[in-house]
Amino acid sequence: MKPLAELLRPQSLSQYIGQQHLIGEGAILRNAIENNALHSMILWGPPGVGKTTLALLIAQLTNSQFYMLSAISSGVKDIREIIDKAKASEEKTILFIDEIHRFSKSQQDSLLGAVEQGVVTLIGATTENPSFEVISPLLSRCQVYVFVLKSLEVEDLNRILNYAKSYLEENINTTIEIEETEALFRISGGDARKLLNAIELVVQFVKPQAGKLVITNDMVMKCIQKNLAIYDKKGENHYDIISAFIKSMRGSDPNAAVYWLARMIAAGEDPLFIARRMMILASEDIGNANPNALLLANSCFQAVHQIGMPEARIILSQTAIYLASSPKSNASYLAIDEALEWVRKAGDLPVPLHIRNAPTQLMKDLNYAKDYKYAHSFENNFIVQEFLPESISGKKFYEPQNNARENEMRNYLKKCWEKYRY
Repeated sequence: MKPLAELLRPQSLSQYIGQQHLIGEGAILRNAIENNALHSMILWGPPGVGKTTLALLIAQLTNSQFYMLSAISSGVKDIREIIDKAKASEEKTILFIDEIHRFSKSQQDSLLGAVEQGVVTLIGATTENPSFEVISPLLSRCQVYVFVLKSLEVEDLNRILNYAKSYLEENINTTIEIEETEALFRISGGDARKLLNAIELVVQFVKPQAGKLVITNDMVMKCIQKNLAIYDKKGENHYDIISAFIKSMRGSDPNAAVYWLARMIAAGEDPLFIARRMMILASEDIGNANPNALLLANSCFQAVHQIGMPEARIILSQTAIYLASSPKSNASYLAIDEALEWVRKAGDLPVPLHIRNAPTQLMKDLNYAKDYKYAHSFENNFIVQEFLPESISGKKFYEPQNNARENEMRNYLKKCWEKYRY
């Protein structure tokens, strides 16, 4: 029997849940589908938000042949076979490539001619930023449009859950009462497929009482933990393991970090995905407590890209151990988020006149750049002057944390700036 997530795939746009900015009434992608005016596209978004379902719907609604490849297990030979079939057919052909970010440059190159000539309409699905992983000829010359799919909202998850509940009640002839939803939603992480897997598992393994199955948070957690291998039979644990890896490095445990790294490598995880996550951690969780962390993480990404597996596992291990063993600071992360919040609240505050650019005489006449003090003309290359808008003068966004490197920075800033009270 097919999994519940497969059985409940929508058969029309009205049944499709979420992504109304793309497929709601009057939305750009809906108009393209209804007018049969599709271009090749990349669907970019987190797992379980409907990328594959949307591709299937598009093929169905445009009466197109549909071929599906996974970038993990397919190569240039598979692509060429489909292109040959498309050339021999009078029907439109949609080629859906799941995890297209895992295709190599040569594999993506093999798509160019067929996409550019309209032999196939390419729909690629990716959880990674296409500007990093999809070659520029596909994104530009071949008119490939990137549509960003958003995480599902609680309202969307409730609709999916109620739809699943009705379907299951009809098929098992039992009343289902969902008393609590928090555990189901937390386990799903906003992933519709994981949500459906979870409720299917609960219904399968929990016995009804007096003809009724009452679902609670405690019941869901016990059932999932007991049957994790079944729940995760398609590798849904991928995001849980990368989370454990990141949290182990953040928590300064190199042994746990290497263990979770080994789990990902053994499962065939994309090494560039791992390296990219370490680059983010190097800035978010280490920052100026050890500025070399970001340099090493960036070098790791480049080296992994050039060398490939299996040797890249050693580079990943070295970097993970280094990051886990480094002093930690999230001060830069907190600083930019607070600054962005102030920008949101205060709007576009005017730049002080003395630090504005003055390339024309008119600007100089208006006192642009007047009284600006060039720091290098003063002792120790510093002079006190105002750099913030007047209304937020003295507002401190960066607060150095208690580690050797940032304590040095604090001492320097304290000597420079009385108003920030470092």
